[in-house]
Amino acid sequence: MRSNAPDNMVYVHTSLIPMRWGDMDAMRHVNNVVYYNYIAEARVDWYEHLGDAREGMDAVVVYTHCSYMVPLVYPGTVEVRTYAGSPGRSSFEMIHEIRRADQPDVLCARGGTRAVWVNPGTGKSVPIPVAIRQLIAG
Repeated sequence: MRSNAPDNMVYVHTSLIPMRWGDMDAMRHVNNVVYYNYIAEARVDWYEHLGDAREGMDAVVVYTHCSYMVPLVYPGTVEVRTYAGSPGRSSFEMIHEIRRADQPDVLCARGGTRAVWVNPGTGKSVPIPVAIRQLIAG
């Protein structure tokens, strides 16, 4: 497995997501907007695996981007590798590498997000929980 994630990023999770026929567009490949759905599913999957480390707080996305290299074509399973890093007081960066599970050495797309930890009761930003900060700081 080869990764082109930035040096300041730490691998944190891999998600496997089945492609749906409805993910395709008229050009017969996965529509560019659907890649953001794959990224969101992978991010939420990682958050769920963090469990108690989240300390009852949630993260909201404040920025996203995606670059496309190789089209994904149905049927298949998408593999999204998530890397995290660059923690601030309450926010951090994530990189999401998107591949077909049956072609793990072919990078199809790379997206990124910036997330801010918030108190769901107040909607205000809060410091990144210590356990998560330690994980993403490497």
